[in-house]
Amino acid sequence: MTILVTGSAGHLGEALMRTLRGAKRAAVGVDVKPSQYTDHVGSIADRAFVRDAMRGVDAVLHTATLHKPHVATHTRQDFVDTNVSGTLNLLEEALSASVRQFVFTSTTSVYGYALNPVPGAPAVWVDEDLVPIPKNIYGITKLAAENLCALFQRKFGLPCIVLRTSRFFPEIDDNADTRGRYADANVKANEFLYRRVDVADVVDAHFLALERAAAIGFSRYVISATTPFARSETASLRNHATSIVSAHVPEYAAEFARRGWSMFTDIGRVYDNAKARAELHWKPRFDFAHVVSLLKTQDDFRSELARRIGSKGYHEETFEEGPYPVD
Repeated sequence: MTILVTGSAGHLGEALMRTLRGAKRAAVGVDVKPSQYTDHVGSIADRAFVRDAMRGVDAVLHTATLHKPHVATHTRQDFVDTNVSGTLNLLEEALSASVRQFVFTSTTSVYGYALNPVPGAPAVWVDEDLVPIPKNIYGITKLAAENLCALFQRKFGLPCIVLRTSRFFPEIDDNADTRGRYADANVKANEFLYRRVDVADVVDAHFLALERAAAIGFSRYVISATTPFARSETASLRNHATSIVSAHVPEYAAEFARRGWSMFTDIGRVYDNAKARAELHWKPRFDFAHVVSLLKTQDDFRSELARRIGSKGYHEETFEEGPYPVD
């Protein structure tokens, strides 16, 4: 099987290509940027380029995208061209090339405004049944691309799996208040409770999606670290998160104290990966308890794959106000 990986110079794209090549599996990488994991340099918005890249391909892992950090630096048309038209090009050329499986990397950002509870309300339980309310062009175009995948499965029988991934990038937080109050590693460790995932686990989810696509046909999955929380705890998480975390992972407190870290007192959302674990047979390794166990012996709790990839960044230039301008 030859696998086409779009966005091969990006964070997840490189992770997939590294893993595929390390396993001696046939893989072709495409990206607008050259890299050691990019075999063809060009845009997925270019139909002819996509057609050439699709020759001899059996499966597609579509990670190429304009991201949330590009909202303030790129036009809405740029987002439509890459995230919607580019996905349509890939789907149509995949059909023409008799591709057998198509996996689309989406994002939990499609939920948008649905992620924000009103004051006094419980934390939002985020699973595949939560109705997305995109709040920017990024979320809108990713949701549109998801629906294109659904269309091509229903109309043409192309097995398509959508993976809504949570945060796995290593860049610093885009919220200035969060950056000012917490060390970066502290923020990321806390997020494994409810909104972060290690890239190695994301890679595993993509390969399992390829294996299960034919049997499933079409479905969407939340891809995030396994939370220790239960839906019944969502009200308490708004003001008493520290005590809830202590009840589930009591050993965290001593390790955080040793480092001068602190736990968030208010957690407003919780991503639930139960459907992905049940239907894709996904077994993510990196959850909050595992992170705490790693912190006892080392400073870097990322997987070896995440450490090898490092930070990609989203822009050539740097910005004084943060990792990228916030729209």
